[in-house]
Amino acid sequence: MQPTLLLLTTLLQSPIAPGAKPVSLGQISAGEGPAWHPEQGLFFTGGGHIHRRDRQGAVTMFRSSPNGANGLLWDPQLRLNACEPRNRRVTRTEADGSITVLADRFEGGRFNSPNDIAMDRQGRVYFSDPRYGSRDGMELTTEGVYRIDAPGRVVRVLGPEVERANGVLVSLDGKFLYVADNNNNTQGGARKLWRFTLRTDGGVDTASKKLIFDWRDGRGPDGVKMDTQGRLYVAAGRNEAVPPYETTRFPGGVYILSAEGKLLDTVRIPVDEVTNCAFGGTDLKTLFITAGGTLWSIPVSSPGAVPYKR
Repeated sequence: MQPTLLLLTTLLQSPIAPGAKPVSLGQISAGEGPAWHPEQGLFFTGGGHIHRRDRQGAVTMFRSSPNGANGLLWDPQLRLNACEPRNRRVTRTEADGSITVLADRFEGGRFNSPNDIAMDRQGRVYFSDPRYGSRDGMELTTEGVYRIDAPGRVVRVLGPEVERANGVLVSLDGKFLYVADNNNNTQGGARKLWRFTLRTDGGVDTASKKLIFDWRDGRGPDGVKMDTQGRLYVAAGRNEAVPPYETTRFPGGVYILSAEGKLLDTVRIPVDEVTNCAFGGTDLKTLFITAGGTLWSIPVSSPGAVPYKR
């Protein structure tokens, strides 16, 4: 078989073994932001704090953050980057435990509520800035995507091109930015995964906007990850309807897509809301899934793509 054909065949296969089911790891306040540390285990956010689940399954609090935390990311120096929606900022926890504020304002206005985070090969940070719930106190009308080139140096890369940016992901090859556009508490609002071409300078070619998948009137996409074969893993769907905003057309779980948006498989999770996922384990072949304060896991056939391994 030719190499190109072999790769195409691999990409169009599910990474989940036949009959495999996700295993519940318990109600442990796993609300969002799962991120694997190669020595320390899985980190996630919940109850406003950042928690750690070590390799033996013991859960402890890593950092008390009573004002809330959401998306997490370990950079190549194994520093924890975090979106803090209630503090309306993005931070980095340094090796000595000190906190560096990477971004808290754009053109003088405080961010809405930074949600999810990604990084490119040059170490530039991308984050989404939606506002769910009360819109009181918003200083920025755009719910787009920003890039941090260095602490305090922030550029908006997407604005009106999306309705309400949530999950963000830079592709393994650095060529694309995937954005979960999830305007889920608006009738007829976007519940779509978009792909944009990334320029080498970190800018986005807005004319390259491509629809990858549409959850229509269901619960739209939240966290997005990619494995080393280029498959996308997207937390989305709902098991109980929330009329008039979200139907059960797409059940709650992780939707596994090809890079072009072909649905390959769905990992069904019985708990609402399925918010995010991350690859972990020694070989990065365990998919961890956060949903409504619970944590789940399922083995996959290909390792996940993580910033510190690029």
